[in-house]
This record gives sequence, C-alpha cells and structure tokens, in this order.
Amino acid sequence: MAESVNSVIQATADHLAQYAPFDQMEREHLLWMAQKLTLGYFAKGEVILSPEQTENVRFFVIKQGVVQGDQGVSQTTEESTWLELHEGECFPLGALLASRPVTSTYRANSDVFCYVLPAEDFLQLTRLSEAFYDFCTRRIANLLEQSQHIIQAGYSKASAEQQSMRSNLSAIIRREPVSCSPASSIREALQMMQDHGVGAMIAVENGIPQGILTLHDVLSRVALAEIDLARPVIDIMSTNLTTLPPHAPAHEAALAMAKEGIRHVLVTDNRRLVGVVSEKDLFSLRRVGLSQISTTIRHAKTLASLKQSARDIQQLARNMLAQGVAAEQLTQIITTLNDLLTTRIIELELHDSPAQDIDFCWLALGSEGRFEQTLNTDQDNGIIFALKENEDPATLRDVLLPFAKRINLALAECGFPLCGGDVMASNPKWCLSLQEWQNTFDNWIYHGAPMDLLHSTIFFDFRPLYGAAHLGTKLREWLQTAAPKNSRFLHQLAVNALRNRPPLGMVRDFVTGKDHTIDLKMNGITPFVDAARIYSLAIGGSQTNTLQRLREIAAPLNISVRDIEAYCEAFLFIQLLRLRLHHAQNEKGETLSNRVDPDTLNNLDRRILKEAFRQARKLQTKLGLDYQV
Repeated sequence: MAESVNSVIQATADHLAQYAPFDQMEREHLLWMAQKLTLGYFAKGEVILSPEQTENVRFFVIKQGVVQGDQGVSQTTEESTWLELHEGECFPLGALLASRPVTSTYRANSDVFCYVLPAEDFLQLTRLSEAFYDFCTRRIANLLEQSQHIIQAGYSKASAEQQSMRSNLSAIIRREPVSCSPASSIREALQMMQDHGVGAMIAVENGIPQGILTLHDVLSRVALAEIDLARPVIDIMSTNLTTLPPHAPAHEAALAMAKEGIRHVLVTDNRRLVGVVSEKDLFSLRRVGLSQISTTIRHAKTLASLKQSARDIQQLARNMLAQGVAAEQLTQIITTLNDLLTTRIIELELHDSPAQDIDFCWLALGSEGRFEQTLNTDQDNGIIFALKENEDPATLRDVLLPFAKRINLALAECGFPLCGGDVMASNPKWCLSLQEWQNTFDNWIYHGAPMDLLHSTIFFDFRPLYGAAHLGTKLREWLQTAAPKNSRFLHQLAVNALRNRPPLGMVRDFVTGKDHTIDLKMNGITPFVDAARIYSLAIGGSQTNTLQRLREIAAPLNISVRDIEAYCEAFLFIQLLRLRLHHAQNEKGETLSNRVDPDTLNNLDRRILKEAFRQARKLQTKLGLDYQV
C-alpha cells in the first residue's frame, strides 16, 4: 500500500514538473507539496472561488480543464471575463499571500480537476522553496526570465560572447585603470600603453580624470601631426570626457558610445576614476560594431552611405536580439541610431539650404518619439519653428516644406516608409510655428473630434530630435499645463482607448482573426501605450516613453510598485515577441508585420502572452473605473 501511495506522489510531482514554477523547484520541495495535495472536481459552471468566500481560501493547480475568472458572480460574459487558466496554471496567489478573500470569481468553464493545497501548506511552501516564493511574488517577471533563458540557450555561442546589458558597469570592469599624470610626456604615455596592452590612456590628477588618449587618436594627433613626443600628453588628449557611475547599467554605456561616437566610457565614483569600459567589453566587435555604425553615420557624405548604415542598424538589432539584449535596451538603441541617421540626413539637406536661416526643430512622433522603435517602423515627424516679430508663418513654411520633403524621401530610401496617414514634416499641417502648434493642440483638447483623438495618440508623444530643442520643450510645458485642465478630453481618450481590447478568449486562449493571428502591436502594445499616455497627460507628466510614463504615474496616482512592475514586464514581453517576430521574418525574407499565429509559440511563451494580456486588461479596467467608461 505504501509503495502505491508513494508512486502516486511521484507521478503527481512528475506531472507538476512540466509547468512553471514547479519545473524550477527542488525535487524534495516538489515531493513535499505533492504529499500535501488533494484532488478536487468541479462541474462545468460551478464556482470554485468567489469574493463571498472569506474563509478556507485554498491554493489550486489545474490538472485538467479550463477555469475562468470574472469580476462578478453572475453568468460569465465576454466583458466580465478577465483571465482564462489552463492545465498547469495556478490561482489565487495574491489572495493567499495577503491572507484575504479573492477579488474575482473563479468558475469552471468545463469539467475541471484541480490539485488543492491548504492555505497553511501554501505559505509553508513559500518558506521552503525560494523558486516557488519568487514565482508567487513576481509571477510575470519570473515567467519572463524563464522565457529569456530559453531564448538565450538557443543562441548559446552568441550569448556566451555577450555581456548582459543589465549588468552594472562595476561588474564589467576587468582591470585597474591604467593612468598617467597630465604632465607626463606623450612618449611616456605611449610607452605605458604599449607595456600594459591597453587601447586608452587616462590622465589623472588627484584621482580625478582630466583627459583620454586612445589608439585611434594616436594616428591623427601624434603620427600624422608629427608632434613633439616630449610635450605633455594632456596637450593632445580629449578633455570632453564621458563618465558614468559604477552602478549604471551596461546599456547606458552602449547608448553613450552610440550617441557620441566613442569607444570608451570612464567609470567614476564621486568624480574619482575607478575603471574604463570599452566597446570590446560590451560587445564582440565583429558581431556588433555599435560605435562603427554611429561613427559612419556621423561622417557620411552621401545618401548611399546612410542607406548602408540603415541596413547595418537592422543587422545590429538582429545580432543583439540573438545575443539576449533586453527589449527595453534594444528599442532604445535602435531609436538612438535611427535618431543619428535622421540627424545626419537633416544636416546634409540643410547645407546651402535657406532653411538654415530659420530657427526650427525637427520633432520625432509616435514610436520614435517614445523611444520604442522596432525593426518595422514608418515615419512620424513634424517641424516646429520660431517667429520673429511681424514674421508671417506661411513665408517660413514655404521655405521649410521643400526641405522637409527631401528629408522624408531620403528617410524612405533608408528603409523608413512614408507615413500612409501623411503624418510627416513635409505636410503643411505638421510644419507649424510654436503658436500654431499650441492652437492645434488646444483645438484637439477642447473639441475632441474622432480625428483629434487619433492625432493626439501620435502627436502628444513628440520629442525634439534636431535643432532648436527649446521650442519642443516649450510646447511640452504648454501641454503639461493644458491637458490636465480638460477632464472631458481625457474621458474621450479613455473611451477611445478601451475600444481596443486585449485578445483574450472565453472559449480558447486568444481571439484571433480569420488568418488565425493576433496583432501584437495593436492589441498588445497599444493598450499599455494608450493608458500610460492618458494617465501621464492627467498628471501633467513630462515623459514620452511608455515605461517611463508608467513609472512616473505610480506615486501621483497611488498605484502599487508591484502593479507598475507587472505592467512594465508585460509590455516588455510583448515588445520582445515583436522583435523576435521581425527577426524571424527577416531571416525568411518575409515582409515585416506585427501579426503572429499563437499556435507557433511554445507553451511558456503562450502562457506569458496570456498573462501579459491579462495585465493589459487589468490596466484597462482601472482606466475604465477612473474615467467611468
């Protein structure tokens, strides 16, 4: 008899070990849990848990069948259903951790068998198993990490060569910095570089860096210049130093290298030099070459050269994705390089153009304005210009429009398609003076026609990209004051946003179109983007990036840090799926799109995608309650 019981426990543990988080638990903890479990049966339509149940709330793991959660005890409807749980999934974590009743009703959508664990044993298990506790307190983050591990395992050779872009710079520094005195001769500094085998020499005085000389500098500043090697090395050093603190993540160093076209970042603590991080420390140069791309863009003389750089950016993004760089950092790097490309096109077109005599600013809109570009993006841009006294805006617009048209066409040749909605700087409607932009935004806010609401979802994500940035700053400050004053406009935006629901199904995991696909951008990313924008406008926020907006609204709106983190993780996972989808489409030579067949995803990614959509629906539920939609 004992052997029979033991075999049942072993079989139960084996079954659970197929699913997260049980696949991450130590065997002894899983067996302990299996011993404590009982098996429960629930007929179709039967309520398993409800808010009315104030005592004896237990932990359930679905063995067979489908469980749905809704926000009422009446018959489940499409509107009330907010989650659907399948084999291997568990509930209700939040209620058990907080020792409170559940806030939703869990109902059997078919005949359901569940493993059932008493609350006291659930809490004991969180103390026994670190993996189980981590999952219960950080469910979506935990699942996302497991998915990321699977992705990186598929690229084991590449990821072995790749620093984690989330690592602190202090963890990347490989050696003590090699330095000299600013008064050291050039000959002495070069000899030290040779002796130590380093690519950069730092001049330090009282522990504080004063200048840097790299091997790249030696050719132009020493050899070709035929300079006297007895001169102080500080005379030929770059003194405009880029520094970051030891706790800064690696991706910030990568962004700095891309923006400034450099290969070294100094790591300083209270201004004192503690290390040097080079591009070689961050990437395998033959795989990534981030600074080469940015340097090539900065020095490009022709559109043909920039077209090649655009292709290099695409290849760089694919390589970094394969090497496990996180979605947040990757989209920032893509956008930063695209910014540099756009800036160089503007500079080339501005040469000998009458537009150079106008005080203007090129605005990035939409996903570029939010720093959220992927491999599949079109153009969204505009121009804001300043007027001198008694100056006619139409006269300046006549000068700027042909100039903007050349830029839009050049960007199209570089792989950024012209906007189908004509949201581009070459459209007279989007080439406006500061006062005209304010009047336009004011009209949208106080009239709120359908097209006004659509435009606001693109234009209110603007940021200055090139030129007179103070004009963009003034427009942002104006919007921060104007938008919160009109609650009717914010309500209309909420109504509009809630028309686009995450594709969670009642009968199956996802609601798909006729082609059995779901749109990861429209139905996945957009609910987070829209909600974050509305809340940011409501508090007079200054951010345009969705993640930064979500983090910015937490304190003013009294949203828990845990909820904000869950929203951010959900958003990032869907963004990661988009990047992976575009990568796969590129590899196959297919046209890039945001539509994916959920059946092509592995079980873990399907589960995380469901959880991400649930988080989107949860955020939308809050939006609906706050704006009474």
